[in-house]
This record gives sequence, C-alpha cells and structure tokens, in this order.
Amino acid sequence: MLQNVVFPLDRDPDLLPLYVDADTWSVIDEKPVRVSNRAHLSDVRGRGSMRVRAAHRTSFATYFNAFPASYWQHWTAVRRIRLSVRTAGTGTVFVYRSNGSGVAQRVDVAEVTGEAQTHFDLELTQFSDGGWLWFDIVADAEDVLLEGAQWSTEQEPARAGKASLGITTYNKAEYCIETLDALRNAPEALEVIDRIFLVDQGTQRVQDRPEYPEIAAALGETLQTIVQPNLGGSGGFARSMLETMRREESDFVQLLDDDVKIEPESIRRSVTFGRYTTAPMIVGGHMFDLLDRPRLHAWAEVVDEQPFMWRNLFQEEMPHDFREANLRQSPTLHMRMDADYNGWWMCLIPKAAIEKVGLALPAFIKWDDAEFALRAREAGFPTVSLPGVALWHVSWVGKDDSIDWQAYFHARNRIVAGLLHSSAPRGGTLLRHSKRVDLKHLMMMQYYPVELRHRALRDLLQGPRHMHRTLATAMPAARELARQFPETVVHKDPDVVLHSRRGRQVFQRTRRGTFDSPQGMRLRLFTATTLVRHWLRKPDPRNLTTPEVEFGKEDAHWWRVPLFDSALVSAADGSGKNIYIRDRARFRRLLRDSVRLHRRLRRVWPELAAQYRAALPDLVSPAAWEPQFTPQSGEEKK
Repeated sequence: MLQNVVFPLDRDPDLLPLYVDADTWSVIDEKPVRVSNRAHLSDVRGRGSMRVRAAHRTSFATYFNAFPASYWQHWTAVRRIRLSVRTAGTGTVFVYRSNGSGVAQRVDVAEVTGEAQTHFDLELTQFSDGGWLWFDIVADAEDVLLEGAQWSTEQEPARAGKASLGITTYNKAEYCIETLDALRNAPEALEVIDRIFLVDQGTQRVQDRPEYPEIAAALGETLQTIVQPNLGGSGGFARSMLETMRREESDFVQLLDDDVKIEPESIRRSVTFGRYTTAPMIVGGHMFDLLDRPRLHAWAEVVDEQPFMWRNLFQEEMPHDFREANLRQSPTLHMRMDADYNGWWMCLIPKAAIEKVGLALPAFIKWDDAEFALRAREAGFPTVSLPGVALWHVSWVGKDDSIDWQAYFHARNRIVAGLLHSSAPRGGTLLRHSKRVDLKHLMMMQYYPVELRHRALRDLLQGPRHMHRTLATAMPAARELARQFPETVVHKDPDVVLHSRRGRQVFQRTRRGTFDSPQGMRLRLFTATTLVRHWLRKPDPRNLTTPEVEFGKEDAHWWRVPLFDSALVSAADGSGKNIYIRDRARFRRLLRDSVRLHRRLRRVWPELAAQYRAALPDLVSPAAWEPQFTPQSGEEKK
C-alpha cells in the first residue's frame, strides 16, 4: 500500500480543498476563478469515505489524494502501480495524469454500478519532469458513495524497517498531547512506527498534563518520554537520532516539531516512500500554516551558493493558497522540484545517513536542518520534499525572529554552515550580505540584533569548539542582553496608550508589495547619506521623550524608519508596540565593530573554514553530544 485516499474528520471547511475538489473553475485574466463550490462537510462520511452527489462530478486531484507520480518514478524503482476504487452507486470513474507543465490527459475510464471494486493498472514511465495521477467520480441520477481508494504496487520495497519518531518540545505540552493522541488513534501510522521519542526540554512537562497517563498507556512501550536540559531543536533532534541508532527495528528517524498538527497518513506515506527509494535518502514533508490551514508555505527549499542563503524554489509563488487555486489550476505544482534540504518540522532521515555523517550540528536552532542535509548530500544522501506528505505548523507570519534573541543563531549558524559547505571563495557574497543586514538594522535603530550578531561573529572566530561549550548558555545569555536595549520592550499596558508626535505614517501597497523601495544608484545614495546623517547628527531632544512617528509593522521598512529620530512600531504579532530611538554613540560603536569583524572574518576565512571542516566529525559525534544530554538534578529518563 503506497497511499490511501483519506479525508479530514475535522469539521473545518478550509481543509476540504486539500482533500477533494468538487468545485467548478474558470479562468479570468489568466488566473483561476472558482465558479461554484459544491464541497460540503456533510459529504465526508469517514476517514476513507465520501459521497459524490447525484448529477455532480468530484475530483480527487488534490494535495493529499492525488498520487505524486513523478517523484515515485524519479526516486524509486516502482514502474507499475494499481489504483483500487470501491464504490456504491451508479456512475463513472475517470483516471487522469498530468505532465510537468500541468497539462491533464485522461488515461482510463470505467462505469460502476452497485457495490463495485474497480482496479486501474497504471505505468510510471512518463513522469520524468513532473506530473500527478488522480481520479474523478461522476455520479448519475443518484449519489455515489466512495467507500475507499488506494494506490498500491506488487513490487517489494528496498528496505523494510520501521521509523522512530523524534519530537522535540519546549513548553508546548498541549500541542504534543494532540500529536500523541492523533497517533494512538491512527493504527495505519503506528504500523510503521517503532518508537516515539518525546524529548522534553521545557519547564511545563508533557507528562504533567492530565491527558498524558491515558495516552501513554494506550501507546505502551512505543512512547518514551525523555527529559533533558534545553539544548534547542538541534539538541532534541540529536537525542532522537542517537536513540534511534540504538534501535535495530528502526531504519529511519522521523523528526517532528512540537507546535504542529499532523496528518497521520503523511507519516505512513513518508516511511513507505523511504522504504522504496533506490538508495537511502532524506524524505521531507511540506508545511501548511496551522492558523490558515489551506496555505502552503514551503514546497522545495534550496540554499543559493553565492549568498549562501536559503529560499523557496519559485519564491514568488509561495505561500500557495489552495482555496484560490487547487492542484489542477496550479501548473507549477506539477513540476518535479528538487530540494537541497527540508525543514525539521517534518523530516524522515535514514539511519544509514546518521551512521555515515553523524548527528545534528550543535547549533541550538536555525540552520541545523539545512546544514545536515548539505552534509548528507555530500555523502550521497539527497533530500526530497515529497508532495502529499505534510503537516500544519505555527507559521512565522506573526513573528520576527531576526530582531529577537534568535538573531544570534541566524548570524552564527548561517556563517558556520557556509564555512563547512560553501565552495565559493571566501564564502562568495555571504559576508557582504551579512554586513548589509547589520547596516539595515543600524539604520532602523535596532541595535540589539546587531549586538547579538557581533557576539555571534566573535564566538565563531574562536573556532568550532565554542559550539558545544556554549550550547546551553548562548540562548539565556542572548535573552539577558536584551535588558540593555529598551527597543526590546513590547509596550502592552492598556492604561498607558502610546502615541507619536507626528502620527502614523501610511503608505500605499500593491498586490506585489511596496513600490517605493530604492534601487540601483538611488539605493547606494540613500544608504550612504543615511549612515552619514546618523553618524554626524544628534537626534532632536523632543523625539527622545516622545516617539516622532508611528509605523504599522508592514510599513516599517529599512528605507522609511531611518528618516526619523524615533519611531513607534507595531510588534510582529500585533500584541503591542516597540519604541526605536536613535542612539548616535551606540550607532557609531556598532558600525565600527561591524566593519572590523567582517573584514577580519573575510581575511581568515580559508583558515577558519579548514578548522571547522576538520572539527565537524567530532562536533556531530555521539561522544561529543552525550555529555550534553546528562539530565539535570532530580530528572531522569522516563
């Protein structure tokens, strides 16, 4: 069984487009437009069952129920599959395929009457560049009930081991309980799971939740809760990797974030795909927005060589909202997209890769997933982000972690990954881009992230040994440093409503974003004049006691805020406001430090890269990680 056709049991109409497309679509100005919406929650009759209403057509060309034929052809040896459809009622079943351009073609058709089981034998031989397989059901004068459908093959998998799940959590107990509860109620997923390692690094323990004893009893020895110090995502996932290495029954470890909602069928699909790949490889899942569930944030992610920065393929088309265009209306989603890495919100890693390249980098958070995938690829283990495999994760829409304590890890870990894996001389444009990030923050009067970024550069210049040494202390130290920067305070007091002297600045926005961003020579002139002005001119004393202007978060860009001495800016999550105040002395010191540190880093790059690459096997070894896992006083493995 390669893939079950499934439906959501949640009473959430936003979910239906991911599982069923009963809509009628047209095209206006080259954009898909829904003409009618015939999908109803009441049509879902069970996990694998759905009603097709009389005289209507329902397509299963959807994210979770179409079959990603191109990925199976490219990464596995499977060349023949069978679609089995069980129905009750009179109607017609159509089977379609698409190519890499999204052009659909009918490949088979069958009329069904009464209780019927219909089989379609299909070949995976024409999907090199992309394409899906799916089926539609058209009902006659009466309803047709789809009682179940599966995609299967008679071919044996290349490997048969199970997967251990590794969930890392820090004070997200409620989410973890929901995940564990979903797993205990998904026997088809438990069939491919050996162990569930719940690595709890928080102060609000999952095992203290009232629901935990019943769920733990139901999962039995499959669930193992591990308590350890807060070592970030990389520490929790490294622990899951190490525990999986000790399990003979596991061929994989499936890493899952804590603040997620899972689709259990996706777990089964990822393990099944991992079993069938011609050689062991990393199988990643996509990320939908937990607070806007039809919106997909990542399809295939890559690391650009010159700036050494991650991004989405077809960045301009992400995120993708399946309410606005489903699979048949989205040609780009029919292309086979090759990824460099997959986020560790959901990522299946073969044990063979861990045996060869080691555990996660001691990065705490940020870049640990990308670095591991680049390291694995160099050793012969590529990454695929597999369509039809996904979960819902709390997105970054209401966050801006580039200006909080995480700025330290953004800066350090990106450069460390570049030192380890960049083939461009002196990291290409990475350091130039890093310095530009400093300049933008400085012009924005965001001095705290610049101070953190410089601390990160100083630490990485010490050499690779600092990473394990500071693993448990870098985050608390970064958060403690925030006390010295008033801009880090989010003002929420309802009794003290903040206002600015000159009022809120509002700017016109278009569908493609803002329109006044400086480009070319205008950009260079703006940057130079702004830096000189901030260096020479003292702020107006009136603007130090009362913010000069106010910006909404979407308007507070780096080419607008620097024009003022102080600004009241809405927090990313809308909970309050930050006050940015120009500090000439701090600006001067940090600008000098930025120039000096980046100049020094560029000068020693070859030697430093050699140090990090030589130390990498030890940094990611179990021997280096195990002392970090020692429980705190009074804590133990459960």
